[in-house]
Amino acid sequence: MTVSIVVVSHSEKIADGAVELAAQMAPDVIILPAGGTDDGRIGTSLEKVLAALEQAGGQDGGQAGGQAGGDGVAANGTVVITDLGSAVMTAESALEFLENPAGVLLADAPLVEGLVAAAVAAQGGADVQAVRKAAEAAGGGTHQAEQASAPEELEPVTSAAPDSTGDFELVNQAGMHARPAAKVAGGLASLDAEVTINGVDGASMTGLMTLGAGKGSVLHVEAWGPDAERAVEYVGGLVEAGFGEP
Repeated sequence: MTVSIVVVSHSEKIADGAVELAAQMAPDVIILPAGGTDDGRIGTSLEKVLAALEQAGGQDGGQAGGQAGGDGVAANGTVVITDLGSAVMTAESALEFLENPAGVLLADAPLVEGLVAAAVAAQGGADVQAVRKAAEAAGGGTHQAEQASAPEELEPVTSAAPDSTGDFELVNQAGMHARPAAKVAGGLASLDAEVTINGVDGASMTGLMTLGAGKGSVLHVEAWGPDAERAVEYVGGLVEAGFGEP
């Protein structure tokens, strides 16, 4: 089974809408909303979060519905994505009530971009750590932790010649919009490689979208690390297939 995802938001409508969006790109992934309070107000609910975690991961014998299958166990773990600070606190409190919280990871990621990137990574078979990484990489410059670490991570990598490179022309009509960016970022986040595409971090959905690359644009891919060749082939395959779009 793929990694499951739980979305914790102060708004039931936001949580439901974000899940609906991500499900379009990851139809085989269990993505569950936990939005709003128990009586429908703006806020968070410990009970809702616990119920979603139990459904996603079979905690305390909870039975998952829909795509989760027979025993309700999401064997590869669960990633939790939240919107605002108090939602993080609610999610952390929920973990304390779980019988086995080890397989549940909280992602420091923007709700929509992070969720989409995580869902695409999970759809591709990434493990729970890689799914969380994909979500957090989608934040681009919006998270202080990533801002602080990015220069140190990229400097030693990009100072050496890449292990693999490739140039691919976008053939889909809409170019590098949200769905293709999520597919690229989510897949690359699960590989053991550092990748840049036209100079931006290939595992950052936000960074890829800022390229503004339309149909006919050429993506120059450079990769370093053990999975460098696989990373370039992955991007090339998506681009040449038009990301499955017209």
